[in-house]
Amino acid sequence: MYVCSCFGITEKQVKEHADAGACTPRQIASACKAGTDCGGCVRAIQAMLGRGACPRRELLDRKRTPGAAEDTATDAGSKADPGIAPGISPGVAPGITLPDAA
Repeated sequence: MYVCSCFGITEKQVKEHADAGACTPRQIASACKAGTDCGGCVRAIQAMLGRGACPRRELLDRKRTPGAAEDTATDAGSKADPGIAPGISPGVAPGITLPDAA
């Protein structure tokens, strides 16, 4: 049966992506685009994924619990912004070189 009619994604395909490690609707969307057009299938995908065991979710839960190991710092004790690729400064488009400050 189709879950996402916009991209022709079936329940079987969603389950295969989940078995491969996709634990959230966003991860399913990254794997096969389901849920990225009209969004009508997102709740069905959420229901299929449920709240079952997920290795990635378990890692996140461990990081959120008090006393869990912290992420490694990148420079002088500061944490890297997970939304910024390494070597990219916030607010600077990739490929843009800024002049050195004199």
